[in-house]
Amino acid sequence: MSVQPCPRRVAMISVHTSPLERPGTGDAGGLNVYVVETAKHLARAGVEVEVFTRRTTAAQPETVELMPGVLVRHVDAGPFEGLGKDDLPGQLCAFTVGVQRIGAAQPEGYFDLVHSHYWLSGQVAWLAADRWQVPLVHSMHTMARVKNAQLAEGDRPEPPGREIGEEQVVRAATWLVANTDREADELIDLYDADPAKVRVIPPGVDLETFTPGDRAAAREAVGLPADAEVLLFVGRIQPLKAPDVLVRAAAELLRHDPSRRERLVVAVLGGPSGSGLDHPEALADLVDELDLADVVRLVPPVERAELAQWYRAADLLAVPSYNESFGLVAVEAQACGTPVVAAAVGGLPTAVGDGGALVEGHDPHDWAHALGDLLNDPERRTTLAEQAVAHAASYGWERTTERLLELYRAACHGDSASGADKQAHLTGIPKAVIP
Repeated sequence: MSVQPCPRRVAMISVHTSPLERPGTGDAGGLNVYVVETAKHLARAGVEVEVFTRRTTAAQPETVELMPGVLVRHVDAGPFEGLGKDDLPGQLCAFTVGVQRIGAAQPEGYFDLVHSHYWLSGQVAWLAADRWQVPLVHSMHTMARVKNAQLAEGDRPEPPGREIGEEQVVRAATWLVANTDREADELIDLYDADPAKVRVIPPGVDLETFTPGDRAAAREAVGLPADAEVLLFVGRIQPLKAPDVLVRAAAELLRHDPSRRERLVVAVLGGPSGSGLDHPEALADLVDELDLADVVRLVPPVERAELAQWYRAADLLAVPSYNESFGLVAVEAQACGTPVVAAAVGGLPTAVGDGGALVEGHDPHDWAHALGDLLNDPERRTTLAEQAVAHAASYGWERTTERLLELYRAACHGDSASGADKQAHLTGIPKAVIP
């Protein structure tokens, strides 16, 4: 009898954000990119992927084929409109029912493995993996205890219920995927994760879309002056991502050198998200307050091909976040030949490498100094740009997917550092009674 390859089919759980959404809108961001790219590359490697996500509009069909081998399943869980990410813990039971019913309609052994993304998905995947008797691989992407230790002004702390939920998923998972060594340490130190079941697998970047190109042509394509000094921010507009730090730093640059106003452009690409939805006009109000309406351009999220043009058009990408588990936009910009100035937090030192500069803290004066130094030193920017392209080249999604496949195969074959304890962690969780 021939041995079937494993995994043949993976269930990916992404409750709160669909891989079909455009990054930079609502809760869509790097997690979406991660799910889409790994699913596509797994399919190209011969592994089918089904992604389960919450239906948010009546127009969304039950299933969407993203490409051959990748199916997105929309699951009903609560009303289509009006629910934010913070409301979704109350819909996890409904979502789990939907996932279990879909699974029950398939032949036995249909899924070989479950990979969940973010703690909400981990809660669902915990029960799905137990029901289907398959391994659970989990990626945190962000962690409550890390975020709460580095809160931005005006941001809301994550509730204790999330911390408890994350602890449960950490205990239940067969394997935990960390983006960086630092995230692995945080899992171990803050959540008491078994070090033997934590695997560091950095995310990737689409090296076909994000490539170096002619800056003048890129500026013409996105409507920027050819001779401008362009600072770029890409991300969701919320306190955690701190676009206000860049805006305030721009004001400092102009205070020290008023003549710079004639050539400085600060482009902010993204839409309000999370606690940023509490005051969606806050950034625009700050721009007006600082008299920067002629300098700052607020641009809604764009498609990936256009985003690559914005990266190419910029002199520098600023990533002033209070925390990032990795910082995918930093590597995307570097792949386009644009150096990065980033906060020295979370996974950003790893993402930036030698393709940019790090800033300690979020003082606009310090940011103005770091940005101004590089704007005033084109030779150093050229060197950093060359190093950035080389650095980003090591982060292709093919490499990420190869390492994920190695982990999946280990999980399929029972190679779990904590396999003996897994059932103990599930004690008290009854088998699902859903048909």
